[in-house]
Amino acid sequence: MAAVKKVLVAVAVAAFAAFIGHRFLKLKEMSLASRELTVKSLNCHYIKNIECGAEDITITKDGLAFLSTGLKYPFMPSFCDGPGKMYVLDLLHPKPTPVALHITGKLDLASFNPHGISVYETDDSVYLFVVNHPHHNSQVEIFHFVEEDTLVHLKTVIHPLLHSVNDIVAVGAQSFYATNDHSFPSEALHALGLLLGLAWCDVVFYSPEEVAVAASGFLSSNGINASPDKRYIYVSDIMDHDIDVFERHEGQQLKYIKSVGVGSLCDNIEVDHVTGDVWLGCHPNGMKLLKYDPEDPPGSEVSASPSTPSRPAPVAPVTVRLPPAGHPHPEHPVRCAGTEPRVRRRRPRDHGLHRGGSVQGAAAHRLRVPQSPELHLLTAR
Repeated sequence: MAAVKKVLVAVAVAAFAAFIGHRFLKLKEMSLASRELTVKSLNCHYIKNIECGAEDITITKDGLAFLSTGLKYPFMPSFCDGPGKMYVLDLLHPKPTPVALHITGKLDLASFNPHGISVYETDDSVYLFVVNHPHHNSQVEIFHFVEEDTLVHLKTVIHPLLHSVNDIVAVGAQSFYATNDHSFPSEALHALGLLLGLAWCDVVFYSPEEVAVAASGFLSSNGINASPDKRYIYVSDIMDHDIDVFERHEGQQLKYIKSVGVGSLCDNIEVDHVTGDVWLGCHPNGMKLLKYDPEDPPGSEVSASPSTPSRPAPVAPVTVRLPPAGHPHPEHPVRCAGTEPRVRRRRPRDHGLHRGGSVQGAAAHRLRVPQSPELHLLTAR
């Protein structure tokens, strides 16, 4: 009897070890750890005057690009000792230069740690939504953009359902969808969940009247954005290498339409205001991103889906080695030569920048939504 128990225990241990080994191999596969990059030169150059690199960018219909910088995130390389900052960049200027935004209101700037961002525009106002991680918590800040370089803090949103927010898309002046990229508040439990393949991450809808889970079943929901008419919502399931397309329904629930395989770890999503084209900033090799070697940087990849919102076409990736070997920052926006973005000229309410405005900060890199394969705005987390 004792011998039988020993055999059963040995079999159980062997089976468990085999399962864990299989899951580690699967995790390596999901992170694209073995992927070799084909680098294409796009005649890019760094955009100066940003201190710590940009995690996300969003662009208004008038061509103003907002950038969140200085993110500190668990297990990711960080090169900023101070708090995060927000910048604005006028893409219609012949020589776009980032301008640091002054933040007014009751927000604690000493712990400001911005992540994903989204903009919502009305006829006379621009609202900026910013995911913030003060002291490794998750909350959403809502700002009003005024004049040329000021964000007025209006509101902080904190809710139990918004427990690990990565990115956000505004659908009203006080309402948004947000992705939770962790299934558990603990990093160790989240890593275990990924190892076991638990698709327990979700997308949450928030408004002052209602907060609810709008969609679930993601391995790690990351970037999120909407079609120009706000009818469709796009979500990047970064570990599944997919962009999931949803349609908004009554009660703000999201109805699944389809998934589009992109073959990369797609982080941020931007949508062309005019054409509805979907542009993706991706990580070609997740393992190289986590390890981060400045002599062998992980690179970034931009994919495009020029199609109708509900039926995205197959994506066309372009891989760029960003930053170059030896560069100190892994998150640097760059500008690449090509067609200018399709943005409207200034309206009379002009919240743009003075053409000769002053600039603060040091070197970084920039992201921009391209309108052709020759122009790419790269999101390099």
